[in-house]
Amino acid sequence: GGQADELRDEIRGVDEELRQLGMRRSLPSPDLPERGPKKRSTKRRQDAPNLPRRKVAKTTVGREYAGRFRPSMFITLTCDTYGRVREDGTPVDMSTYDYRRAARDAVHFSSLVDRWWQNLRRVVGWDVQYFATVEPQKRAAPHLHTALRGSIPHHVVRQVTEATYHQVWWPNHDQVVYGGDRLPVWDPRISSFVDPDTREPLTTWDEAVEDVDEPAHVVSFGRQVHSKGILGGTEEAGRHIGYLTKYLTKSTGEVIEASSARQREHHDRLHAELVVTPCSPRCPVWLLYGIQPLGATSRTTPGHCKGRAHRRATLGLPGRRVLVSRKWSGKTLADHKADRKAFVRDMLAGVGIEKPEQDTSRLIWRKVQPGDRDAPPRAHLLLHAIAERIAWRAEYDRALLAAAPPETSAIPQAA
Repeated sequence: GGQADELRDEIRGVDEELRQLGMRRSLPSPDLPERGPKKRSTKRRQDAPNLPRRKVAKTTVGREYAGRFRPSMFITLTCDTYGRVREDGTPVDMSTYDYRRAARDAVHFSSLVDRWWQNLRRVVGWDVQYFATVEPQKRAAPHLHTALRGSIPHHVVRQVTEATYHQVWWPNHDQVVYGGDRLPVWDPRISSFVDPDTREPLTTWDEAVEDVDEPAHVVSFGRQVHSKGILGGTEEAGRHIGYLTKYLTKSTGEVIEASSARQREHHDRLHAELVVTPCSPRCPVWLLYGIQPLGATSRTTPGHCKGRAHRRATLGLPGRRVLVSRKWSGKTLADHKADRKAFVRDMLAGVGIEKPEQDTSRLIWRKVQPGDRDAPPRAHLLLHAIAERIAWRAEYDRALLAAAPPETSAIPQAA
């Protein structure tokens, strides 16, 4: 009791003296820790099939066949069905099409894909490497094209896909509480959003999550799973690589195009649901459900989020459309950095700009201590770094111009 309080006061005093002496790191708090966040059960759902689990080895390639063949795979995964659709991707009956589930599945599709990689590696027992793209189907639902290094039995791919799901442990957001002209308002006295009528503060995010007893949404893949073994260097391999790369040079708005009034109506209905679907714990859309999101300030506008998930042009597609595993190329981040550095050096050498390698083996790097008189002012360091970057850019632009083919005039010169 009292003795513990005295010890805490002494610790606070010592901490204050350390900070005055120039210590910059955060110090452990002497106060009693607050109650931690509510822990969720990691037990698998009863309605999901179980998966075998093996220890993941460090290898990144699959089996070798006939002593020299090591095939790879091309896999396509889709979202679940939300209702029957026509050939143009529009629902047969828009009134029964499950737009709410379609919107939530699109928002959480990237998390579902991450869980699929995790499950696949645990089942096959090696560190599967992949190159994948996320693109929209005609019905505007995301689907995944991925190339895997190594061969996996088709029934294992289907088994992992059927057993993969992602639970969204968020507060329930089925019923909108505020809308139109009646929206929560910011109260600067308590730094919180309050009800416009009662002036009572809204439920905070932590309080809302604490009361969650079941997931607000569960997303899983659909039944359509396409998997095919491919040998490198074949015509079929080139064709499937085209599936992965054909959309990379296009924006999402160019991919999702409505060519008929029915498609435009379908996209409008999906977008209307995405507008009221929260995309993260910090999403201002939570205010429409009477919940104050994380990081809310006076500049937060209820119901207006700048995230890609709510845009009409993207229709919920994730920002990461290209997914590449760290070991896909067989190189580390340091190797990639060295490759980029060597490429730039070669470009500069082509125009006569030599950048000799500096010998740093005799240098000793130390962190600048507070109050060091030899340390230059921060403003000088920033200006020096900016000037250095400008010089680098000018040299690189000069090398690019020298490497570019000369432009030819379309007007013939007079003899």
